[in-house]
Amino acid sequence: MGNTKAWIQAARLRTLPLSLSGIIVGTALAVLNGHFSLPIFVLALLTTVGFQVTSNFANDYGDGVKGTDNEDRIGPARAIQSGSITKESLKNGIIVSVIISMLIALTLIYWAFGTENFVYILVFFVLGVLSIWAAIKYTVGSNAYGYRGMGDLFVFLFFGLLGVLGSMFLYTKSLDWASILPALSIGFLCVAVLNLNNLRDVVSDKKHGKVTMVVKMGFHNGKRYHFFLIFGALICFSLFVWTENLGWKNSFFMLAFVPLLIHLQKVMRTNNPGQLDAELKKVALSTFLLAILFFISVNIFL
Repeated sequence: MGNTKAWIQAARLRTLPLSLSGIIVGTALAVLNGHFSLPIFVLALLTTVGFQVTSNFANDYGDGVKGTDNEDRIGPARAIQSGSITKESLKNGIIVSVIISMLIALTLIYWAFGTENFVYILVFFVLGVLSIWAAIKYTVGSNAYGYRGMGDLFVFLFFGLLGVLGSMFLYTKSLDWASILPALSIGFLCVAVLNLNNLRDVVSDKKHGKVTMVVKMGFHNGKRYHFFLIFGALICFSLFVWTENLGWKNSFFMLAFVPLLIHLQKVMRTNNPGQLDAELKKVALSTFLLAILFFISVNIFL
Protein backbone atom coordinates (compact mmCIF):
# COMPACT_ATOMS: atom_id res chain seq x y z
CA MET A 1 0.00 0.00 0.00
CA GLY A 2 2.96 2.30 -0.47
CA ASN A 3 5.71 3.58 1.79
CA THR A 4 5.12 5.06 5.23
CA LYS A 5 6.27 8.58 4.34
CA ALA A 6 3.83 8.75 1.42
CA TRP A 7 0.92 7.69 3.64
CA ILE A 8 1.86 10.23 6.31
CA GLN A 9 1.90 12.93 3.64
CA ALA A 10 -1.47 11.75 2.30
CA ALA A 11 -2.91 11.92 5.84
CA ARG A 12 -2.00 15.66 5.88
CA LEU A 13 -1.19 15.85 9.56
CA ARG A 14 -1.06 19.64 9.41
CA THR A 15 -4.86 19.66 8.97
CA LEU A 16 -5.46 17.87 12.29
CA PRO A 17 -5.18 20.87 14.67
CA LEU A 18 -8.03 22.62 12.85
CA SER A 19 -10.27 19.55 12.95
CA LEU A 20 -9.58 19.09 16.68
CA SER A 21 -10.51 22.69 17.50
CA GLY A 22 -14.25 21.99 17.53
CA ILE A 23 -13.84 19.07 19.95
CA ILE A 24 -11.70 21.16 22.30
CA VAL A 25 -14.17 24.06 22.28
CA GLY A 26 -17.12 21.69 22.79
CA THR A 27 -15.31 20.08 25.72
CA ALA A 28 -14.58 23.51 27.21
CA LEU A 29 -18.29 24.35 26.98
CA ALA A 30 -19.09 21.10 28.79
CA VAL A 31 -16.61 21.99 31.54
CA LEU A 32 -18.23 25.41 31.79
CA ASN A 33 -21.48 23.55 32.50
CA GLY A 34 -19.85 21.28 35.09
CA HIS A 35 -19.21 18.16 32.98
CA PHE A 36 -16.04 16.38 31.87
CA SER A 37 -14.88 12.83 31.11
CA LEU A 38 -11.31 12.05 30.08
CA PRO A 39 -12.26 8.86 28.15
CA ILE A 40 -14.90 10.78 26.17
CA PHE A 41 -12.40 13.56 25.48
CA VAL A 42 -9.72 11.15 24.20
CA LEU A 43 -12.16 9.08 22.15
CA ALA A 44 -13.73 12.20 20.62
CA LEU A 45 -10.29 13.45 19.58
CA LEU A 46 -9.39 10.07 18.08
CA THR A 47 -12.72 9.87 16.24
CA THR A 48 -12.17 13.30 14.74
CA VAL A 49 -8.63 12.38 13.69
CA GLY A 50 -10.02 9.27 12.00
CA PHE A 51 -12.69 11.23 10.14
CA GLN A 52 -10.16 13.89 9.08
CA VAL A 53 -7.63 11.37 7.78
CA THR A 54 -10.43 9.62 5.89
CA SER A 55 -11.43 12.96 4.40
CA ASN A 56 -7.84 13.72 3.39
CA PHE A 57 -7.39 10.32 1.74
CA ALA A 58 -10.71 10.71 -0.09
CA ASN A 59 -9.91 14.29 -1.13
CA ASP A 60 -6.57 13.15 -2.57
CA TYR A 61 -8.26 10.26 -4.37
CA GLY A 62 -11.15 12.31 -5.77
CA ASP A 63 -9.03 15.21 -7.02
CA GLY A 64 -6.40 12.80 -8.34
CA VAL A 65 -8.90 10.74 -10.34
CA LYS A 66 -10.58 13.87 -11.72
CA GLY A 67 -7.24 15.44 -12.66
CA THR A 68 -7.74 18.50 -10.48
CA ASP A 69 -4.41 17.84 -8.75
CA ASN A 70 -1.98 18.66 -11.55
CA GLU A 71 0.94 20.89 -12.50
CA ASP A 72 -1.31 23.98 -12.28
CA ARG A 73 -2.08 23.39 -8.62
CA ILE A 74 -0.32 25.53 -5.99
CA GLY A 75 0.87 23.87 -2.79
CA PRO A 76 2.35 20.49 -1.87
CA ALA A 77 1.97 17.66 -4.40
CA ARG A 78 -0.67 15.06 -3.57
CA ALA A 79 -0.19 11.28 -3.46
CA ILE A 80 -1.83 10.34 -6.77
CA GLN A 81 -0.53 13.48 -8.44
CA SER A 82 3.06 12.64 -7.48
CA GLY A 83 2.65 8.90 -8.08
CA SER A 84 3.76 7.99 -4.54
CA ILE A 85 0.53 6.01 -3.95
CA THR A 86 -1.54 4.27 -6.60
CA LYS A 87 -5.27 4.87 -7.00
CA GLU A 88 -6.08 1.32 -5.94
CA SER A 89 -3.88 1.51 -2.83
CA LEU A 90 -5.41 4.82 -1.81
CA LYS A 91 -8.91 3.42 -2.28
CA ASN A 92 -7.99 0.53 0.03
CA GLY A 93 -6.53 3.05 2.49
CA ILE A 94 -9.85 4.89 2.55
CA ILE A 95 -11.69 1.65 3.38
CA VAL A 96 -9.29 0.82 6.22
CA SER A 97 -9.57 4.37 7.57
CA VAL A 98 -13.38 4.21 7.49
CA ILE A 99 -13.42 0.93 9.43
CA ILE A 100 -11.02 2.19 12.11
CA SER A 101 -12.86 5.51 12.42
CA MET A 102 -16.25 3.85 12.87
CA LEU A 103 -14.91 1.42 15.47
CA ILE A 104 -13.55 4.32 17.50
CA ALA A 105 -16.79 6.26 17.01
CA LEU A 106 -18.87 3.31 18.22
CA THR A 107 -16.65 3.02 21.29
CA LEU A 108 -17.16 6.73 21.95
CA ILE A 109 -20.93 6.42 21.61
CA TYR A 110 -21.02 3.44 23.97
CA TRP A 111 -18.86 5.22 26.56
CA ALA A 112 -20.97 8.38 26.41
CA PHE A 113 -24.45 6.82 26.41
CA GLY A 114 -24.06 3.20 27.53
CA THR A 115 -26.91 0.99 26.32
CA GLU A 116 -29.83 2.80 27.97
CA ASN A 117 -30.16 5.91 25.76
CA PHE A 118 -31.19 4.25 22.50
CA VAL A 119 -32.32 7.48 20.83
CA TYR A 120 -28.98 9.21 21.55
CA ILE A 121 -27.09 6.12 20.36
CA LEU A 122 -29.07 6.03 17.13
CA VAL A 123 -28.70 9.77 16.48
CA PHE A 124 -24.93 9.76 16.99
CA PHE A 125 -24.50 6.59 14.96
CA VAL A 126 -26.32 8.28 12.07
CA LEU A 127 -24.20 11.39 12.55
CA GLY A 128 -21.08 9.23 12.41
CA VAL A 129 -22.22 7.61 9.16
CA LEU A 130 -23.06 11.03 7.72
CA SER A 131 -19.62 12.31 8.73
CA ILE A 132 -17.98 9.47 6.83
CA TRP A 133 -20.25 10.12 3.85
CA ALA A 134 -19.41 13.83 3.90
CA ALA A 135 -15.68 13.09 4.19
CA ILE A 136 -15.73 10.89 1.11
CA LYS A 137 -18.28 12.66 -1.11
CA TYR A 138 -16.47 16.01 -0.94
CA THR A 139 -14.44 15.10 -4.03
CA VAL A 140 -15.27 11.45 -4.80
CA GLY A 141 -17.91 10.48 -7.34
CA SER A 142 -19.69 12.18 -10.22
CA ASN A 143 -21.84 14.26 -7.82
CA ALA A 144 -19.09 15.32 -5.43
CA TYR A 145 -20.48 18.29 -3.52
CA GLY A 146 -17.06 19.98 -3.33
CA TYR A 147 -17.27 20.42 -7.11
CA ARG A 148 -20.66 22.11 -6.88
CA GLY A 149 -19.88 24.91 -4.43
CA MET A 150 -21.26 23.05 -1.41
CA GLY A 151 -18.00 22.45 0.45
CA ASP A 152 -18.34 25.57 2.59
CA LEU A 153 -21.76 24.53 3.89
CA PHE A 154 -20.65 21.01 4.82
CA VAL A 155 -17.49 22.25 6.54
CA PHE A 156 -19.56 24.75 8.51
CA LEU A 157 -22.04 22.09 9.59
CA PHE A 158 -19.64 19.24 10.41
CA PHE A 159 -16.57 21.08 11.70
CA GLY A 160 -18.47 23.93 13.34
CA LEU A 161 -21.94 23.08 14.58
CA LEU A 162 -21.58 19.31 14.87
CA GLY A 163 -17.97 19.39 16.05
CA VAL A 164 -18.64 21.83 18.90
CA LEU A 165 -22.25 21.10 19.88
CA GLY A 166 -22.00 17.36 19.25
CA SER A 167 -18.92 16.98 21.45
CA MET A 168 -20.53 19.12 24.15
CA PHE A 169 -23.64 16.91 24.09
CA LEU A 170 -21.54 13.77 24.62
CA TYR A 171 -20.70 15.09 28.09
CA THR A 172 -23.78 17.06 29.09
CA LYS A 173 -26.64 15.25 27.26
CA SER A 174 -28.06 18.74 26.75
CA LEU A 175 -27.49 21.98 24.82
CA ASP A 176 -28.02 25.66 25.47
CA TRP A 177 -28.49 28.60 23.12
CA ALA A 178 -25.33 30.43 24.19
CA SER A 179 -23.16 27.51 23.08
CA ILE A 180 -24.28 28.04 19.50
CA LEU A 181 -22.13 31.20 19.38
CA PRO A 182 -18.73 29.46 19.81
CA ALA A 183 -19.93 26.75 17.42
CA LEU A 184 -20.72 29.39 14.80
CA SER A 185 -17.33 30.99 15.40
CA ILE A 186 -15.39 27.75 14.89
CA GLY A 187 -17.55 26.98 11.85
CA PHE A 188 -16.72 30.35 10.29
CA LEU A 189 -12.99 29.86 10.91
CA CYS A 190 -12.98 26.34 9.44
CA VAL A 191 -14.77 27.64 6.35
CA ALA A 192 -12.19 30.44 6.20
CA VAL A 193 -9.44 27.83 5.84
CA LEU A 194 -11.35 26.13 3.01
CA ASN A 195 -12.01 29.50 1.41
CA LEU A 196 -8.29 30.33 1.52
CA ASN A 197 -7.56 27.02 -0.15
CA ASN A 198 -10.11 27.85 -2.84
CA LEU A 199 -8.73 31.38 -3.27
CA ARG A 200 -5.26 29.92 -3.74
CA ASP A 201 -6.44 27.32 -6.28
CA VAL A 202 -9.05 29.41 -8.10
CA VAL A 203 -7.23 29.37 -11.45
CA SER A 204 -6.63 25.60 -11.43
CA ASP A 205 -10.13 24.82 -10.09
CA LYS A 206 -11.82 26.93 -12.75
CA LYS A 207 -9.69 25.37 -15.49
CA HIS A 208 -10.59 21.82 -14.44
CA GLY A 209 -14.28 22.30 -13.66
CA LYS A 210 -14.17 22.36 -9.86
CA VAL A 211 -16.88 24.89 -9.02
CA THR A 212 -16.06 26.24 -5.57
CA MET A 213 -17.65 29.28 -3.95
CA VAL A 214 -14.64 31.33 -5.06
CA VAL A 215 -15.01 30.14 -8.66
CA LYS A 216 -18.68 31.15 -8.48
CA MET A 217 -18.16 34.60 -6.97
CA GLY A 218 -14.72 35.47 -8.32
CA PHE A 219 -11.39 36.08 -6.60
CA HIS A 220 -12.08 39.59 -5.29
CA ASN A 221 -15.53 38.75 -3.96
CA GLY A 222 -13.95 35.65 -2.42
CA LYS A 223 -11.69 37.97 -0.42
CA ARG A 224 -14.72 39.93 0.77
CA TYR A 225 -16.35 36.64 1.75
CA HIS A 226 -13.18 35.83 3.71
CA PHE A 227 -13.51 39.16 5.55
CA PHE A 228 -17.07 38.20 6.52
CA LEU A 229 -15.94 34.80 7.83
CA ILE A 230 -13.15 36.15 10.04
CA PHE A 231 -15.22 39.01 11.44
CA GLY A 232 -18.24 36.75 11.85
CA ALA A 233 -16.13 34.46 14.03
CA LEU A 234 -14.88 37.42 16.08
CA ILE A 235 -18.38 38.80 16.61
CA CYS A 236 -19.84 35.43 17.63
CA PHE A 237 -17.18 34.72 20.26
CA SER A 238 -17.41 38.31 21.53
CA LEU A 239 -21.17 37.92 21.95
CA PHE A 240 -20.57 34.69 23.88
CA VAL A 241 -18.21 36.50 26.25
CA TRP A 242 -20.85 39.19 26.75
CA THR A 243 -23.88 36.90 27.17
CA GLU A 244 -22.06 34.61 29.61
CA ASN A 245 -20.64 37.56 31.60
CA LEU A 246 -17.16 36.05 31.47
CA GLY A 247 -15.48 39.37 31.96
CA TRP A 248 -12.63 40.51 29.76
CA LYS A 249 -9.96 39.52 32.29
CA ASN A 250 -11.09 35.89 31.91
CA SER A 251 -11.36 36.20 28.15
CA PHE A 252 -7.69 36.32 27.19
CA PHE A 253 -8.46 33.60 24.63
CA MET A 254 -9.80 36.40 22.42
CA LEU A 255 -6.17 37.38 21.82
CA ALA A 256 -6.08 34.53 19.30
CA PHE A 257 -8.01 36.84 16.97
CA VAL A 258 -5.07 39.27 16.78
CA PRO A 259 -3.06 37.15 14.29
CA LEU A 260 -6.30 36.49 12.41
CA LEU A 261 -6.89 40.20 11.94
CA ILE A 262 -3.29 40.68 10.80
CA HIS A 263 -3.79 37.79 8.40
CA LEU A 264 -6.96 39.41 7.09
CA GLN A 265 -5.04 42.54 6.14
CA LYS A 266 -2.61 40.39 4.16
CA VAL A 267 -5.43 38.63 2.30
CA MET A 268 -7.26 41.83 1.42
CA ARG A 269 -4.06 43.32 -0.04
CA THR A 270 -3.12 40.22 -2.05
CA ASN A 271 -4.04 40.00 -5.71
CA ASN A 272 -1.91 36.97 -6.62
CA PRO A 273 -3.63 33.71 -5.57
CA GLY A 274 -0.28 31.92 -5.26
CA GLN A 275 0.78 34.21 -2.42
CA LEU A 276 -2.02 32.92 -0.17
CA ASP A 277 -0.58 29.45 0.38
CA ALA A 278 1.39 30.51 3.47
CA GLU A 279 -1.75 32.04 5.00
CA LEU A 280 -3.53 28.67 5.33
CA LYS A 281 -1.53 27.51 8.33
CA LYS A 282 -1.93 30.92 10.01
CA VAL A 283 -5.72 30.59 10.14
CA ALA A 284 -5.63 26.90 11.06
CA LEU A 285 -3.12 27.40 13.90
CA SER A 286 -4.86 30.57 15.15
CA THR A 287 -8.13 28.63 15.34
CA PHE A 288 -6.39 25.86 17.26
CA LEU A 289 -4.81 28.47 19.56
CA LEU A 290 -8.25 29.99 20.19
CA ALA A 291 -9.60 26.56 21.16
CA ILE A 292 -6.66 25.76 23.46
CA LEU A 293 -6.77 29.15 25.20
CA PHE A 294 -10.54 28.89 25.65
CA PHE A 295 -10.10 25.42 27.18
CA ILE A 296 -7.38 26.74 29.54
CA SER A 297 -9.48 29.73 30.52
CA VAL A 298 -12.49 27.57 31.37
CA ASN A 299 -10.46 25.06 33.37
CA ILE A 300 -8.24 27.45 35.33
CA PHE A 301 -9.95 30.81 35.63
CA LEU A 302 -13.69 30.15 35.51
